[in-house]
Formats: sequence, C-alpha cells, structure tokens
Amino acid sequence: MRDVIVVGAGGGGPVAAKELAAHGLDVLLIEGGPRNARPRQQWSLLENDSWNPSSGYLRDGPADRSKPAWFRELPQNSYLWQSSGVGGTTLQYFGNSPRAYPGVFAGYAGPDNARYDAAHRFPFPYRDLITYYEWVEATLPVQTAAMGTKESIYFRGCESLGLPVQTGKNTTGPSYRPQQNAILQPGGFAGRTRQRSQLHFPLATGCTFCGHCVEGCMQPINAPRNLVAKRSTDNSYVPMALTADAWSRSGRAVTLITDATVTRIDTAQVRGKLTATGVTWRDNASGDSHQERARVVVLACGATESPRLWLNSGLPNPNDWVGRGFTDHYIDVVVGLFNEETGNSRGANSSARTELPGYGALENIGWGPALQAVVMNTSDSGVRNAYTNGRGVTGPWDGPTGRVLGPELKEVMLHGVDRMLNVLCLTDDDVQADNRVTISALPPDANGPVPKVTFNQRQRTARSVRNREYLAARAPNCCGGPAQRGCTGSTFRRCCCTSTRRCAWGCPRPTR
Repeated sequence: MRDVIVVGAGGGGPVAAKELAAHGLDVLLIEGGPRNARPRQQWSLLENDSWNPSSGYLRDGPADRSKPAWFRELPQNSYLWQSSGVGGTTLQYFGNSPRAYPGVFAGYAGPDNARYDAAHRFPFPYRDLITYYEWVEATLPVQTAAMGTKESIYFRGCESLGLPVQTGKNTTGPSYRPQQNAILQPGGFAGRTRQRSQLHFPLATGCTFCGHCVEGCMQPINAPRNLVAKRSTDNSYVPMALTADAWSRSGRAVTLITDATVTRIDTAQVRGKLTATGVTWRDNASGDSHQERARVVVLACGATESPRLWLNSGLPNPNDWVGRGFTDHYIDVVVGLFNEETGNSRGANSSARTELPGYGALENIGWGPALQAVVMNTSDSGVRNAYTNGRGVTGPWDGPTGRVLGPELKEVMLHGVDRMLNVLCLTDDDVQADNRVTISALPPDANGPVPKVTFNQRQRTARSVRNREYLAARAPNCCGGPAQRGCTGSTFRRCCCTSTRRCAWGCPRPTR
C-alpha cells in the first residue's frame, strides 16, 4: 500500500508529490497523458502540430496521437483549451506567476474594497498565503521577467495612464510592471543572438527569446531537463520529485506512471465513514486495468477531469457544488498595428502587465501568426463594420470595434506579426453556479462516462461586464496613448486595421 496517490501531473499534482516525497512518503503520481522526455525529438514548435485539437502534441488525449483526443460534450459553441501529459497546462502557459490581489481574501479593508465580490472571498487572510508564495517562488524560481522591444513599447503606452511602476510582489493599487515569471533569466549568448550555433547549453542559459512559450519550452539546446528555461512542472517539480531520495535527507523518489487514466477512486467504509482507499487506472496503450491502494488520494487532474472522476466514482456531493463555478475567462484582446518593429513574436510571450485591482489586469501578449489570427477572432463584441452585439461602441477609438474577417483580416496579417502589439484584458469576473461540469448522457469512452461542460457566454453579471469594459477602454493606451503618441498605426479595441480608419490620436497611416 502506498502512502499517497496523486492523480494528475499537471500544474498542481507534481507540487504535492515533490513536497510529500521530500518528507519520506511513498508517493505514486499518475498522469493520463505522456511524458515528453525528449521534446526536441517529439515536438516541432509548428503551431498546428502543437495546437491541433485532434492530433497536436499538446492536445488533451493519450500519448498515441493517431488515437482520438478525449471527448467532452460542449452544448454551446466553445472550445476547451486543455493539455494532457506531464506538465499539463504549464506546458503551454506563459510562466506568469503574479500573486493574487489582497482584495479577494478575508479581512481586506482597502480603499477599493467595494470593487470586489465581498460575498465570495477566500476564507483566510492574504498574509497567511505569503509564506507559501515565497516557498514556491524560491523553488521554481520566480523572477522579474527578461524584457525586450514589445515590453518597451507597452511600457511607453502605460505611462499615458498616469500609473506608478510597481516594484514589489504584493499589489497594493493600480500600477504597471514587468511580469514576475517562472522563466530562467537569459545568460551567455541567450537573448543576444539568433545564431543557433551559439544557443547551445552551456554557451547559452535560460530564456533564449525564441518566442515559443506557448508551444512548449525546450531551450536552450542540450540543456539538462531541470535547466530548461520555462519552469513548467515537467522541468521543475517533476525532476525534483523523481530524485527526492538524492537531494532530501529523508526523501523518497516518487513513482511516475504516464499514459494512464484513472477511471475510479476506490472507496470503502472505514469506521463508519466513506473513505478513499486507492484508485483504478487504465493503461491507455494496452487497455489493461490496474488497481493501486493508498492511505490518501490527492485529486489534481484539472477543472474538467477532477469533477468527472469525482462524479464517476460516486463520491458524496451533498451541496451539489461538485463541478459548479466552471470559469471560462471573460477576456478581451486589443491589437495595435505599428510602423516600427515590435518584436511581438520574440521573447517570453508575456513579460509586462498593468494591475487594476478590483477590475482585473492587462497583459502584453506575443504570438506567432496562427495564434495571432485566432486571437483576433475571439471577441464577442461582433464583427467590424457588420454588428456589435451591443458592446464596445464607446471609448478612445475612432471606428467600429469587433473581429476582422476576410480581406480585412488578410491585410492585417500582411502587416506582419512583428509590427503588432497585443493587450489581453483579464477580467475579475464573477463565479456563476450554472457554469458547470456534469456527466454526459452520450455514450462513454474507454475511460467511462464523459464530461459535459456547460456555460452561458451571454448571461454575465453586471459586475463582470463593467470590469471588462473598464479594462478594454484602457487597453488602447497601452498600445501607445495620446500622451506618448506611441501608436504610429491604427489602434482599436478588439482589433485594428489600416485600411479603413485613421488612428484615434491623429497618427499618420502606416506605410508598407
């Protein structure tokens, strides 16, 4: 019998596994996807090869990419951006590691207190979490992001908002700052050259400014796995968990099983109480079923799979909140076009941000061409020059808002991704009980009944709508506000185009 079984080796499971193993516990870590032990041979960094939802190497599915991705019933027009495999969504995250706003914790009484959802704060004070933040920040490590051209342009625009620069980790008010991220600082030739021959470890260390955070980091070339630049858990906590017997005085190495889907949490009555006794898991390659027993089971398999597994296992749900409160992120994106090079596709994908506590945050985001085109078609504000959905009709811009399509999208893309600047609006949105994961009535897959993910994209709370409109109205300034005249092209909320409108601040049309 194991001491602990951890289900899921994404963003959270390896953290629990590493810490428990360091104290000498016998830990089994089970992951439904593969472990990409040789990413340079297994990955290509081509956007379709990585992000194709059916066959990409970061799709949510088994290791064998010829097999179907795992199915989810989605009754609304939507897409779940998930990853399986060791590292989970940290394989594709930007490495951003900001601390939460103190206003979402119990006991907060700051001047912006009224902007928060006071009825649903975390039930402990912010100061109680700081020690844990510091421990994780030292372990990964989390450092001030290395910055380049796009961050310089973004900060030039932020100056027009009249906000101070934030220099600490705790957010106490509106401000702008570099990201705190889990990406190793560039060293040697990293960030100084694009010559491949000079970007091999140890000539280069840390971030090489390749611009492929979202496709999975494998830089610098030939770096040991625990020194790969982006500190996704497969590069940080998993190597530490697997070698805990070597670096911890009382440590014991974690056992890792991959391409293995847990299909049930096993239970029994122990002293009159329903108690987890282990798990049943399925080998995705052979289809064979296995059982493991443990004193404790830790469920860490994500917002979709965790409630699915809980409900499929028949575990208690006395208040009917298992799977509820599913959050789809009420985001918006502002895209600016520039005459000058912005370096949009280079460097860490997100190294600068603006804090607007109580409303949310703005982030500078860099993309490759395919994801850039996708991002410019994600807003629900309608289609430019066609319809607006009743949103985005006021603000510091001189033309219609919304998605660009057809010839207009072609013209925008011909401008080049490295003459664009993206500002992502991250709304402090409200939890809604009817957005939830349940069990689908459709036929089960090989792992059991499939999840049904339901959320209403239109029925937002008044607070969520207010917050997103507040952020989106300020985002154009971060593309070069009127005080700096940083915009030399057209800057529009949701999207921009050089073919139909002048810049809101009188800047000349860009030249080809």
